[in-house]
Amino acid sequence: MTETRALSILFADVSGSTRLFEQRGDVEARRIIAAVLDAMSQIVLQHGGRVIKTIGDEIMCVFPGAVNGVHAACDMQRRVTSDPDFVRDNIGLRIGMHYGETLIEDNDVYGDAVNTAARMTTLAKREQIVTTAATFRDVTSLGGIKCRALGRARVAGKLMPIEIVDVIWQQDTSNVTMVQRAIRSDDGVDPSQNLTLRFRGQVIELGPNSPTFSMGRDAANSLVIDAEWVSRSHASISFKNGHFVLADKSTNATYVRFGEDDDLRLHRDEVLLRQSGIVSLGQIIAPGHPDLLYFQCGK
Repeated sequence: MTETRALSILFADVSGSTRLFEQRGDVEARRIIAAVLDAMSQIVLQHGGRVIKTIGDEIMCVFPGAVNGVHAACDMQRRVTSDPDFVRDNIGLRIGMHYGETLIEDNDVYGDAVNTAARMTTLAKREQIVTTAATFRDVTSLGGIKCRALGRARVAGKLMPIEIVDVIWQQDTSNVTMVQRAIRSDDGVDPSQNLTLRFRGQVIELGPNSPTFSMGRDAANSLVIDAEWVSRSHASISFKNGHFVLADKSTNATYVRFGEDDDLRLHRDEVLLRQSGIVSLGQIIAPGHPDLLYFQCGK
């Protein structure tokens, strides 16, 4: 049976699992992650939700309303950060969610709301809950929970970037800048903020609303660098939380040099771009080499 219904879709991803397997071994790491997923599953049920599936170290669940999802997400973060065993093993969560029309079929869920929730999870950092501003506007009976505007983000399948927010789940919010629940549609990042890239005589301007800028050997990338040490899909630059972020996805790493600092090796990780510098893909390249990418952050 297939039906369409408005639901909150929530993804929670266990952060730190790779290091856990390296330090504790496969059997013990698997047991710890299973305990985390079990704790989250219990919270899902407490808030009237349903677990759709667990995939490795990630759980996907649904709730009948936006408020259920937000409160469940907050309780998940609080549980993990307060449990002595999880704290000892340096466990953290990245949570993304969205409330919208969802296609329900064979006890699974599909559609735009699911894709949007998954995208929110990729934007979330450790100990963070990221959702759409539209979801937070649909929440009632918040009980003091507030949010912080994060600007706009691109979501696959949507023509324009959407407003996203960071849900403030911590009990002590003295060091957090709050915003009101009502978020205007014209709120967001400073439109004058930009990133200038220079490569082989090309000048490329990226703004907060620009799509993700991909780099690699494959012809489908925004910038093609045809060198044997460069991966087909090597790295990308996107605008997140008010900053341009360089993310490495390669085999041979990405090297970033800020000003006169030493080269920073980035492998399957990301870094905030600041001021100006140089990026080289796959290996450290001597100054003046044509395959160097120069960047300048500014307004």
